[in-house]
Amino acid sequence: MSKTGFGMWNRIVLIAYLLAMLGVGAYFTKRASKSTDSFFKAEGKVPAWAAGFSIWATTLSAITFMSTPEQAFLTDWGYSIGTLTIYLIIPILIKWYVPFFRKLQVTTAYEYLEKRFGPVMRSLGSLLFMLYHIGRVAIVIYLPILAITSVSNINPILIAVLVGAMCIIYAFLGGIEGVIWTDVIQGFLLLGGALLICILAVVYTGGPGKIAQVAVDNSKFLSAKDWNPNNLAMFIPVIFAGQFFNSMYQYTASQDVVQRYQTTPSIKATAKSLWTNGWLAIVTIFVFFGMGTFLYCYYHTMGSLPKGFNTSAIVPYFVITKIPAGLAGLIIAGIFAAAQSTIASSLNAISSCFVTDFKQRYFDKKWKMNDVTLARIIIVIAGVFSLGIAIYLLMGNASQTWNIFLSITGLFGVPVAGIFAAGIFTKSANRVSAVWGVLISAALTYWCQVMGVATLVQPIVAFISSFVIAWLIGLVTPKYAHDITGLTAKTINEKVKD
Repeated sequence: MSKTGFGMWNRIVLIAYLLAMLGVGAYFTKRASKSTDSFFKAEGKVPAWAAGFSIWATTLSAITFMSTPEQAFLTDWGYSIGTLTIYLIIPILIKWYVPFFRKLQVTTAYEYLEKRFGPVMRSLGSLLFMLYHIGRVAIVIYLPILAITSVSNINPILIAVLVGAMCIIYAFLGGIEGVIWTDVIQGFLLLGGALLICILAVVYTGGPGKIAQVAVDNSKFLSAKDWNPNNLAMFIPVIFAGQFFNSMYQYTASQDVVQRYQTTPSIKATAKSLWTNGWLAIVTIFVFFGMGTFLYCYYHTMGSLPKGFNTSAIVPYFVITKIPAGLAGLIIAGIFAAAQSTIASSLNAISSCFVTDFKQRYFDKKWKMNDVTLARIIIVIAGVFSLGIAIYLLMGNASQTWNIFLSITGLFGVPVAGIFAAGIFTKSANRVSAVWGVLISAALTYWCQVMGVATLVQPIVAFISSFVIAWLIGLVTPKYAHDITGLTAKTINEKVKD
């Protein structure tokens, strides 16, 4: 397949966007430098709407920007059902999880794990998060650039360096406040770019009426196959349940999201930020699944794709070939914006875990380096390491090996979320049962992977097994329990004993 030139105007627009993000980071440098409270929590001064927008932008990566439309292009809107789980999760977060994080004044989510289960569980949860997100940053850089460069002559190494380096610099300069406000700008950009693709695809196809006709005739919204239990990968109840438990990890045990709960002035403001994110989730369904359907209708009736075309690049291919120069550059910038919002959030979260869960917890008296300085050093190290891996993958080496690493480290994410739930909703779970819950659950999840069990069945197994095992083993090992006053759902309003 021949590649399309990226064009001078597209390059200018892309570079201007990257420089603008640097400016935002530079603006917050002085404020972020005051203390770790400023660098990691923004002193709790971020408006609720901005925090909510940041949560949404963080959870929506560039992979989602392209893979969600691809899913709708190839099948239908069945997977969109999983997005609706956020409306079950938000009330749970507001009633139980956020009050714990706020009253304990945690910098990282894993500080709760220490109070409830001891230092081993805290260190394990934090370390696994850092390892996985270093890998995730590399993939978030690698995959969208790979897709874009598959249809254009843009230099992949140059773009990887620009995107990665800019993220490192503005996360380094502006701390979490700089990250959040760049998230807001990037969120508007990626949403605007997505809407522009949708509008142009509808216009090029012949208008809403033509789109509706083609979509209905080809069962592009929902169909009977979405309710067939013989195909668990497409079975809507499994999609809903699997995404529920995946999202429970993201919103309760993943530091990049949990960190935002402390950046708002109050619990009430945090609740507003979560509902802002929830309403944006609805927008995500209609915009990104709609984009895939509109592109299907266009290429089904008006256009054609090259022979052997890889549909993972369907969005950038449409942008580069059908949208005027300048505007195309702006939309490509939107795709990179989706990547950067995820990357910068991960880098700041990694640094907060290292400083809070390891340096301050174990080496504070021996290691006298200023915490903000150390946080910035960790951002650079993690960012450069991830960027190096992304470049290595772009050069065509060992992508399969790296996918294995991500699969292994990712095995522990949802099980840790199950341990958070066991800590809050049971009394018997203790420091020994929690560790066994994570390890056995991760092993069960790995077995599911090896046996080829449907992808969204795996988080169901991971969360439930982790919760149940931690609870049951706790019942038979009461000697490992300690005072948990103020640390469970039944004692949430009581003061935590030291």
